[in-house]
Formats: sequence, C-alpha cells, structure tokens
Amino acid sequence: MDNETSNHSRIAIIGTGFSGITAAIKLEEQGETDLVLYERSGDVGGTWRDNTYPGCACDVPSHLYSFSFAPNPTWSRSFSGQPEIQQYLKKVASEYGVTPRVRFHHDLIGASWDQHESRWEIETSQGTRTADILISAVGGLSAPSIPTIEGLEKFSGPTFHSAEWDHEADLKGKRVAVIGTGASAIQFVPEIQPDVAELNLFQRTPPWIMPRRNRDVNAWENRIYQMAPFAQKIVRTAIYWGRELFALPMLHPRLAARTQKIAERHLEIQVSDPELRARLTPDYAIGCKRILQSNGYYGALTEDNADVFTDGIREITETGIVTNDGTEVPADVIIFGTGFKIMDLPVGHQVRGRDGRSLHEVWQGSPTCHLGTSIPGFPNFFTLMGPNTGLGHTSVTIMIEAQVGLVTQAIKRLRPGTSTTIEPTPAAMAAWRNEIDELGKGTVWTAGGCDSWYLDENGRNSSLWPSFATSFRRRLARLEPSEYRFETRASRPEIAKEKVTR
Repeated sequence: MDNETSNHSRIAIIGTGFSGITAAIKLEEQGETDLVLYERSGDVGGTWRDNTYPGCACDVPSHLYSFSFAPNPTWSRSFSGQPEIQQYLKKVASEYGVTPRVRFHHDLIGASWDQHESRWEIETSQGTRTADILISAVGGLSAPSIPTIEGLEKFSGPTFHSAEWDHEADLKGKRVAVIGTGASAIQFVPEIQPDVAELNLFQRTPPWIMPRRNRDVNAWENRIYQMAPFAQKIVRTAIYWGRELFALPMLHPRLAARTQKIAERHLEIQVSDPELRARLTPDYAIGCKRILQSNGYYGALTEDNADVFTDGIREITETGIVTNDGTEVPADVIIFGTGFKIMDLPVGHQVRGRDGRSLHEVWQGSPTCHLGTSIPGFPNFFTLMGPNTGLGHTSVTIMIEAQVGLVTQAIKRLRPGTSTTIEPTPAAMAAWRNEIDELGKGTVWTAGGCDSWYLDENGRNSSLWPSFATSFRRRLARLEPSEYRFETRASRPEIAKEKVTR
C-alpha cells in the first residue's frame, strides 16, 4: 500500500524516537509492511532531536544506549552527546528503511476507537487518518513541564525550557536565572556559567550527584569493534550486567551506604564552602530521586558569578524573580530546567477508547498499562515506554526492545480469519498493578523520603519498573493468551445483529 497517498494503514505509530524506530523495524521484519509513522516534527529522533541545550548527553554508556540489533562501532565517547545520538538514530532509521514510512509534520490531535469499523480514527494536524492498530511511541520526555508561577507572563526578557532551547538568545554577559535542578540543568549549568554575568540557580530540592566516568573512545577500540563485532557485543553484555547491579541499592536501600558515601565525597571535594555544601546536600536517601552524573556542576556553582537560592519563588516580575523571603533577584533571561509532564502527557488526553473515555479519565491520576504496554477498553492500542517502564539504573532501550517483542507477538495474532482485536483483561491489568505495588514496597522510590516525579498524584509509583531489567524482559518474553481478550468483528453482537437485519 502507498503510505504517502493512503489515509488508512494496518498499523500507525505515533513518534519516531527510539521506541517508534524499534517498532517499525521489528514489525517490518515480521512481514508487516502496511505501516506508517506520524511525526510532529520534520526529522526523526524524538527527545534526542528536540533537546539541543548546551552539554546535552546521555548518562548511560553508549554501547548500552543503542539498539542491540544495530550496534554502533564508532562511538566517540563512552557516554555519548546529543548530536551523536541523534545522528545514530537518523542513520538507523535510514538504513532500515524507516524514514520513507514517516509522515513528517503530522502532530497528533486525537485518536478514538471506532467500535463499528474496528479501527482507530486518528486526527492529525494534516487531516484525519485511520488504522487497524495504533502504537503510541511518544515517550515520557516529550512534553516539557513549566511550573505555574505568578507574574511569569510579565517578564520582559527571554524565557524558555531546556527542551526548547532558544539558540537565538545571547546569554553572554547576561544575568541568567535557572529554575530547577533536573538532569538537563545539571548538564547546561556548567556550560553556560563561564559566559554569563550572573548565574542564579533556584533550587527546590538538591539532587544526588555522582562523578561522571566519561572518556574518549580510542581509535583502536573502534577498529576492533568494526573488525570483530562480537567484541562489542561482549562489552555491551558486560556493561548490561554491571548496570543491573546498580539496581541493588535502590531495591534494598540498606545497601546504599557506599553509593551515598561516594556522592557525599564528590560534593565535599568540589564544594569547600560549608554553607553552600549544606544547601546542595539532599535530605533523602540516594536513588529516591534520579541520581545524576556530573564533574562540572558543583564547580560551576562555586564560582563568584553563581549563587543558589532555596527559599522558593513567590513571583516573577518584569525584571527578575522574588523569592518567598522577599529577596529580589534581577534577571535578563529565565531558563527552566524543570523536567517533563511524565504523569500528564498530552497523549493521555488525546486517545479515547471503546467507551469514549480518554486514557487520562480511565487512569484517574495513576497511569497503568498491563505489562506497561496495553489497556482494557482500548483495543489494538499499545504504548511503548508507558507506565512503570522507566528505569533508575540502566538503559531504557532494554525495556523498549522487550515491549516491542511483546507487541509483535500480539499483532501476529491479528490475522485474517483469526482475531480482529486484542486487549488485556481487567483482571490481568489489576494483577499487574498489584505486582508493581508489591515489588515497590521497601524500595527507595517509595520509602526513600522524597517527593519525586516517579510518584503520581495518588502517591503511587507509576513511572519506574521497580526491579531488574532482566526480570522485565523475562516477564514480557512470551505473550500469555489468558491475559487477553480476543475478538473478531463478526462475533460482536451489534455486527451480528446488523447482518441479520440486512
């Protein structure tokens, strides 16, 4: 089928980051050629296309933060930067024939299940499309979160989120206010600090920060990987199991003492001022919030042109920021490093199931998908990197590939003459939710003494998989038919009645 001219496809994928590219490649390998990807932007790459702030890089080793089926033997750094990861994704999408299947500049407006036709009606910025199967590959880092602060609209200078970096804004010699201390702020603060007149950081909660063990990859290493791909596979496997061990202090906080000592020592070495060091010291268990990595962040905050404010923000004026204690901090530019709408993604409001309710309405503040991948009442709909598929210790590409493996198994069962739709049973999803809650008990994410973005508005961990990546892979390795409801269009009562009438 010509996906450039047809408005209907068997499979529609929303997004072209790691998840969307993986799904397209693996489904085509299975013989699914009638598929299309809808992309809001003009290029593939997802979060690695959008986040172009100074210093943007991955905090997972390059060999593991890549597709297992498409290794890159020429990484330049042990932890890759944004431009290199983006180029890698573009290369893979091109070499595997994904790019021609993408309809660029098609922003998702809404998608609803047509019960009578047994298909999804997809409204995009370029018109309405339909598909038998809908896969959401939008990811959790696609919708920047900017806090509601009184007076923000009055500010006279440039304001932008790190994920929407304004490269036209000249920061040199300016008074820059940074709101938030998330992973992006940790990376861009040391990059911009030497150039600005003042850097004032507004911190709500300090993060735990570990040293960053980054280095250049030697040319001879890359030659070995090119000549002997199995050598790179061995390195990737070693990194994988090493990273799995990182989960131990998070799953069993009593084992975290050594990890926390390393972070405390890192702070002590880089910040000699005891008052500043106290402001930068977390009061919760390491791992409760995302553990960050940086060798330059603390140092940047000790420079004469930097300061850290912890009293909270009362309001923003035309010329700066006023803290809760009444301190007025002048600013020429405001940059938000405040993360993303993990718990309130736009797709949650855009996708509506059999009864017309949106995902957001069904979830009621606690997003849940069976195996992180599908939801009762939403036939032939799959999410990649959905609830409880994030990780605090290793690469999300592992989770993505496991989910795509499950999705391909599900779609394989939707063949002519067999089933028209598939969705998990309510009982299966309830059991999965209980499994997540049981696994999470006693972990640092629920008992670490912090209020992190891992927890939803009901205080439940709806973001992370609270165990080893290996156990997730094992859990999703085989689709269990008893956990799903299969249906053929002809078997539905309303369709059968229509046939009799005719």
